[in-house]
Amino acid sequence: MARVQMETLEKFELAAEGSSCDALYDLGLIYSTGRGVEVDLVVAHKWFNLAAVRGSAAAKQCRAELALEMAPAEVAEAQRQAREWLAAH
Repeated sequence: MARVQMETLEKFELAAEGSSCDALYDLGLIYSTGRGVEVDLVVAHKWFNLAAVRGSAAAKQCRAELALEMAPAEVAEAQRQAREWLAAH
């Protein structure tokens, strides 16, 4: 599978910084499916969590499904990263 262009990933991250719920959700999808990046469930959970906070029902569902595949320490790390991101943005 082709790697996500760095420009595309950066575009999603910039949109996420602007609190774009869709961009937050899209980043969760990218990291949970490995669409052009290495699968990283902790990072995916973080982005889904942030999208869920902004009201995305789909992100809430994805976050819950991911949590079932993750160890409690991984979920805690994802939540810590989400809090840290919120504090910085």
